[in-house]
Amino acid sequence: MKFIVIVPDGAADYPVAELEGQTPLEVANMPNTTRLAFEGAGGLAKMIPDSRHAGSDIGNLELFGYDSVIHYTGRAPLEARSIGIELGDNAIAFRCNLVNRQEGILHDYSAGHISTEEASELIQLLNNALAGDEIHFHTGVGYRHLMVFEGGPDELHTHAPHDIMGKEIAAHLPEGPGQERIRELMEQGGALLAAADLNRKRVEEGKLSANGIWFWGSGRALQLEPLASKFGISGAVISAVDLVRGIGLSAGLEVVEVQGITGYIDTNYAGKAAYALEALNRCDLVYVHVEAPDEAAHNGDMIAKISALEDIDRYIVGPISEGIANFGQCRILIAPDHRTPLSLRTHTREPVPFLLWGTGVESDGLRRFDEKEGERGSLQIEVGHKLMDHLIHGLVAA
Repeated sequence: MKFIVIVPDGAADYPVAELEGQTPLEVANMPNTTRLAFEGAGGLAKMIPDSRHAGSDIGNLELFGYDSVIHYTGRAPLEARSIGIELGDNAIAFRCNLVNRQEGILHDYSAGHISTEEASELIQLLNNALAGDEIHFHTGVGYRHLMVFEGGPDELHTHAPHDIMGKEIAAHLPEGPGQERIRELMEQGGALLAAADLNRKRVEEGKLSANGIWFWGSGRALQLEPLASKFGISGAVISAVDLVRGIGLSAGLEVVEVQGITGYIDTNYAGKAAYALEALNRCDLVYVHVEAPDEAAHNGDMIAKISALEDIDRYIVGPISEGIANFGQCRILIAPDHRTPLSLRTHTREPVPFLLWGTGVESDGLRRFDEKEGERGSLQIEVGHKLMDHLIHGLVAA
C-alpha cells in the first residue's frame, strides 16, 4: 500500500463577505480535489488540542500521527533539526524572525518576505556582533531563522509575530525568568539591522526593511518514536518549511529536496508532485506540505489564497491522484493543519475539513472539499493525530 498526505497549510477559513459569505475553499476552482471528495470520505478533524496553541507546529505534529499534548517541546527545536543543528541537553532554541518594525508597531512578520540570500547577510551581521560561547544565530529560509542559547531561559512566554501584526511591540515582548537577556538581544539586534547597508538598499528599492528580530517558539530538543516503528512504514517529507522538515526528520523520514520551493505563493507546485511520486518508488508514504495558502491568509490576501488553492489542485492533487494509481493499492489524505482566516490573519483552532480517498474507502457523498461539506461528512475526528491511523490502517474501510 502507498500513501500520500497533502497538507494545504491554513486552507480552511471563515465565510468572507466579499465572497458572498463563502470561504476560499468554497469558491476556488478545484476539480481534482472535488473528484476525490466525491469518490472518497471525509469530515472535520480537530487538529489543535484545547491545551495547545493554534500553530503549524501543533497541527503538523498531529497530522504526522503524534499526540502534541505528549510530544511537543517547542517550535524552534523542530526547525533546528531540519537545518542540522544538534541541540545539547542544556541548549534552548528560539525561532528568530526577521521582521519590520514601524514606530513601535510590529508591521510585518516576514520583513516583506525577504529572500534567503539577503537574510543570510543579515544573520551573519548579527553573529558577528552578538554571538559568543552561549549564543549563535543560524540562517534558515526566507525570514525564518534560529538563535540557539546554551543555558538560556526555557520558561518564557512568547508571541508568534504573525499573531500580533499591527500591535504594539512593547506589550508583546517575551516574559518570564530570563526575559531581560532575550529582550536585550532583540533591542541590540534591531539597532544593528536598522543601520545595515542591505536594509538601506531595500528601502531605496521600495521594499520593507528587515529592521528587527523577533524571538519565539523556544524549547529543548524533541525525541519522537520513528514512523517506521510506530506504523511499520517508511516515509519521506516534501516541504519548504524547516518546521515541517524537522518533524519529518524527527520521525525518521527522508527529506526530499525540490528545487524552486519557497514556502510562498511562487513555490514550485508541480515539482512537489513529481518528486512525491518518484519518492513512492522507494518508500511507503510521502508527506507533501504546501505553505502558500497560510502565507496568503497571514497577508490578508484573498485573491492569493484562492489562487494558491487552485494551484495546489491543478499542479499537486491532479498529478498525484493520477500517478499514484500506477502503484496499485493506495490512499490519499488531504487536510489542512489548522484554519487561517483572512479576517483574522492568524491561526485558529476550529476543526478543519479533510478527505480520504483510495483503496478500501467508500464514498460518503461529499460534493466537494470545504468547511460546510466537512460538517456533513461521515468522519468526525476529535483527536487530530488519529487521522494517520485512518490513513494507514484503513479504519474507514468497508
